[in-house]
Amino acid sequence: MKFSYKFSNLLGSVYRKGNILFSPDGNSIISPVGNRVSIFDLKNNQSETLPIESNTNITCVGLSPDGVTVILVNEEGDALLCSLLSRTVIHTYKFHRPVHCIQFSPDGKKFAATRDNMVQVFHAPGKTKEFNPFVLYRTFYGAYDETLCIDWTTDSKAFCVGSKDMNTRVYGTERYNNLIVYTIGGHADAIIGAFFEKDSLDVYIVSRTGHMSVWKCDTEPDGLEPYSKPEMETGAKLVSDDEEEEPEKKEEEDVTKKSGSNDNQIKYSRIAKHSYRECLGEGAKVSKLTSVAYHKDIHILVSGFKDGSFYLHELPDFNLIHSLSISEQTISSVAFNKSGDWIGLACAGLGQLLVWEWQSETYVLKQQGHFNNVSCLSYSPDGQYIATGGDDGKVKLWNTSSGFCFVTFNEHLGGVTGVAFTQSGQVVLSSSLDGTVRAFDLNRYRNFRTFTSPRPAQFSCITVDNSGDIVCAGALDTFEIFVWSMQTGRLLEVLAGHEGPVSSLSFSSNKALLASGSWDKSVKLWDVFENKGARETIVLSSDVLAVRFRPDGNELAVSTLDAQLTFWDPANIVQTHSIEGRHDLGYSRKEGDKITAKKASAGKAFMTICYSADGKCLLAAGQSKSVCIYSIPDQLLLKKFDISCNMSFDGMEEYLDKKKMSDWGSLALVDQGEGDKNGQNISLPGVKKGDFSSRHWKPEVRVVSIQFSPTGRAWAAATTEGLMIYSLDSSLVFDPFDLDIEVTPSSTKKALSRGEYSTALILCFKLNETKLKQEVLENIPVSSIEVIVENLPDVYVDKLLVFLASQLETTAHIEFYLLWVNRILMTHGLKLKQRSQKIISCLQTLQKNITRKYEDIGKICDHNKYSIDYLLALSECKRKRSPHTDEEEISDSEMDQDNDLDSSDEDFMTNLMETVT
Repeated sequence: MKFSYKFSNLLGSVYRKGNILFSPDGNSIISPVGNRVSIFDLKNNQSETLPIESNTNITCVGLSPDGVTVILVNEEGDALLCSLLSRTVIHTYKFHRPVHCIQFSPDGKKFAATRDNMVQVFHAPGKTKEFNPFVLYRTFYGAYDETLCIDWTTDSKAFCVGSKDMNTRVYGTERYNNLIVYTIGGHADAIIGAFFEKDSLDVYIVSRTGHMSVWKCDTEPDGLEPYSKPEMETGAKLVSDDEEEEPEKKEEEDVTKKSGSNDNQIKYSRIAKHSYRECLGEGAKVSKLTSVAYHKDIHILVSGFKDGSFYLHELPDFNLIHSLSISEQTISSVAFNKSGDWIGLACAGLGQLLVWEWQSETYVLKQQGHFNNVSCLSYSPDGQYIATGGDDGKVKLWNTSSGFCFVTFNEHLGGVTGVAFTQSGQVVLSSSLDGTVRAFDLNRYRNFRTFTSPRPAQFSCITVDNSGDIVCAGALDTFEIFVWSMQTGRLLEVLAGHEGPVSSLSFSSNKALLASGSWDKSVKLWDVFENKGARETIVLSSDVLAVRFRPDGNELAVSTLDAQLTFWDPANIVQTHSIEGRHDLGYSRKEGDKITAKKASAGKAFMTICYSADGKCLLAAGQSKSVCIYSIPDQLLLKKFDISCNMSFDGMEEYLDKKKMSDWGSLALVDQGEGDKNGQNISLPGVKKGDFSSRHWKPEVRVVSIQFSPTGRAWAAATTEGLMIYSLDSSLVFDPFDLDIEVTPSSTKKALSRGEYSTALILCFKLNETKLKQEVLENIPVSSIEVIVENLPDVYVDKLLVFLASQLETTAHIEFYLLWVNRILMTHGLKLKQRSQKIISCLQTLQKNITRKYEDIGKICDHNKYSIDYLLALSECKRKRSPHTDEEEISDSEMDQDNDLDSSDEDFMTNLMETVT
């Protein structure tokens, strides 16, 4: 088995912190998710998480005007220059300070970044022939506190910067005689938005208190005069980019002082000042402003507030257009797309991402991850959907192809502890700590059945048999297993015998055999239909954390608290294999730990296990960042995946940073009273502000649930990051099979051109190159399919079926590929059935892709059918319209022409309807 699984997508979380951006074409939105970035294609209804990781959470994103490069800056001030074409990191740069905003100039030649109380302007990567992509152009000083926001003029000649010192400064990108730096005040709190008007130097400034001022400049952008050295100052010199920053700062201050007495300098005058409170009317309560965005073409300002509301205003008159509240949590970031029709809204508290079309007042995108951690997951039988349960009490269903959540069930009142699909894939079941097990219908999206116990119990796990009629759930507090009937909803049996909380349940696929693991150090096997008591009991050396049957039901895997993995024959109750996994979990030390990582590893174990689709390997994960894949027959570790390198999580390092250590221990043990995320440090004696009950904490990295896809092409892990999907590496192009010196692409194409289709097909599968296989297959005539399939060796039948199953997902030649599939199944059906266990993943992939194509084409046909019905109805109404009055003079020729048009329209509609049907 080849383990070329690589990270492919991140579900369960759509936004964490930072700013969101639209792509230059306006069809995609870029959202930072932890230490990764997700791109949501709104036009094609697809989401993708870039295979790029930062060391800590990403807080700032800057996109080039051409949409090719993106700059990601994390909490520590480390920047990654990434290509959106190759999905790779091109360069790294350290700002050494937090960056609040980074923005490219409209011409794409430069970009500016805020750093402490200054702004650094760099040459844009790719615009200059430099080995280092980050070439510093100039550093601009003048602010007395941290700089927060940046905006460029349309021609990129100047930019404005808002700061925490309540001032806004306008700088010239080049050196100008009439503009060095101009400071604009008049606000009582930090500036969170400053925007230029289109093709103008006029500025709109918005402060955190909810005040907006309009400043008019007496000079147009074309009126900026290029800098020329005065003749009297022959001793002065310009500071180059290679000189030190401090002399540049001193010279800039000197020039600023000189410019104060120069009448030639540009001047700003405030022509209006508006307040959100006055706009909403007297008595209206306005929360603190948190984010703003301005679209220069349509002159619309969108403002997000701490209470979850946002407003649209038309500038410069500040007329209120629209107001809406999306939640009760803070709106962290807002953005406009290129046309200004869509508004992106991000809420960090709920992990929510919205795209709102403000003119029609409809949602284009509405996605939200789990508010708390993802606690469990389950694949649908065809691998097309994933159900997740969270500590927030919600059950969400995700489409593995698009990456979007398409339905959320919030009936549970407590945390969800387990989810499971029935074999038909039409029902998903969930267990919860609220004492209920609920069944949800995936056709009507409703909770159609609720199972409860005679006395209140907290359910910790759930399973369902192959028929989908028997539902079992284990309890934490009563130590019992409850068995219900799906058909009637009645409680059939209460299985008692465990002396500790039931931690895991699993049904065998070939028998009605139920395995239950408990903290009482035992695994019990139950025959649900015959015996009321436990059929067999397996006594182990430690608490049982997880049990799982192999897909064929002939082996049982058990994970215990001492990090042991044991494998049992359920028929004879004999242990067949054993794996020691403590060292494979890795060593890690949390910031607050007072013991070493090696000592702390004694308490770690595998919390979740899962068999691969073929049953030869086992996935195991637990209280660490590692997911281990073991070969069961060899009892060896095949591969270990690290789910994250995000240092914002606790428990990522084996050794603590010496800079954070003192003579008496770690500085992390000191409660510094950091307060909430906005920072409420006690700066001076007697100063009290903020919520002192709020504390800063780091989540611990862990994997709580893991499962292999039934197709065998992917596996998913529910982690602290979210729901992470790992799939087979599709970028692997050359993977040959049975090569010799005569097998080359040129010989394959020559055989194809000579009409030797069978030979060409076998040669291309020996090379195993996807594009070559597609070229050969699509050039074979339909009339030759039957002969080729009948004479194809069995070893190539399986390979051809795998290729057809994968191509059906993306190809436009659906009928052509289905003819191949149909002929293979008709000709080799009996042989395929005999080795079905070997190709089960291929068959499930084939079923999933055919089902998806059927649904997509069905929707298109239904839409066309209803459209044609509507057109036919209009044609019928046209024929039945009232006759003309005597006053209307209509010639016989005109009447005949109308009749001819009616009959031709009807014939056209009838033919079109027959074609679609």
